[in-house]
Amino acid sequence: MKALVMEQTAEGLAEPHIKDISEDLLPEGDVTVKVEYSTLNYKDGLCLSKKGGGLVRHYPHVPGIDFAGTVERSDSPEFHPGDKVVLTGWRVGEVHWGGYAEKARVKSDWLVPLPEGLSTRQAMAVGTAGFTAMLAVMALEDHGLTPDKGPVLVTGASGGVGSVATAILAHLGYEVAAVTGRPAGAGYLKSLGASRLVAREEIAETVKRPLESETWAGCVDAVGGAMLARILGQMKYGGSVAAVGLAGGADLPTSVIPFLLRGVNLLGIDSVMQPKENRIRCWNRIATDLPMEKLEEMVQSVTLEDLPALGAAILKGGVKGRVLVEL
Repeated sequence: MKALVMEQTAEGLAEPHIKDISEDLLPEGDVTVKVEYSTLNYKDGLCLSKKGGGLVRHYPHVPGIDFAGTVERSDSPEFHPGDKVVLTGWRVGEVHWGGYAEKARVKSDWLVPLPEGLSTRQAMAVGTAGFTAMLAVMALEDHGLTPDKGPVLVTGASGGVGSVATAILAHLGYEVAAVTGRPAGAGYLKSLGASRLVAREEIAETVKRPLESETWAGCVDAVGGAMLARILGQMKYGGSVAAVGLAGGADLPTSVIPFLLRGVNLLGIDSVMQPKENRIRCWNRIATDLPMEKLEEMVQSVTLEDLPALGAAILKGGVKGRVLVEL
């Protein structure tokens, strides 16, 4: 089978190689999947780097933190040959061999049946980024967000998570304000449904005031750092921020004032270890609440050979929307 394999050099660095390898090399698992599509995410960029981004511990290694395809062999009563499945998370592509190969062998508990009406291509056009975006929207709704409450802010809106979050929220009837540092991407964000654009510099600066005018009813934040701290002080009373990333840094220079005086909620979104029940709920929501015509606008299709260069680009913020890897 064809695969992208990261192998260590004599200097201890990792290099990608596209090669044919034996299926016998696949790790242990009770289900073997014929992979049809995977994606490129920020974590994939780390795993494709010379030092593995601190995620990869053992080589040789096949990256790819998500994939969709068809069950080829199964020792699990839950899945049968011919079943369409999708996988995200569980440290696949980091610790366990992932989706950058024509076949993958994994634990059945990690797989989710593909919802009706969703193709394997569409599932990976969504991928981990879109799955995370839907988890964020669900968390905001579970904490009381409705379209009549006011505008919802999306940071890092041109990225994978931000793009899908913008499309989902707009489709559900929310007024979406998209934060971007790429003025050239204004048309793209408006095509996804953003009703207004917020320049990154307008909201990235740290201020001394713990509270500002109540502006946002909700927020999907992929940036973290000083921007998240600033946003917390701009939330409406009882509003929630779903934190999905740290592109702007892991520090959070804020105070408890927004939480104590405005009842603001900071919701952590983890896509890796989500319980299976919530995964199924999330994928069913994706099948109904993500406009597929918008999804196509944010997708570029690539092959395994394209991934080393794109992996470097995504770490520098040079990738827009979703990258679909065709196996």
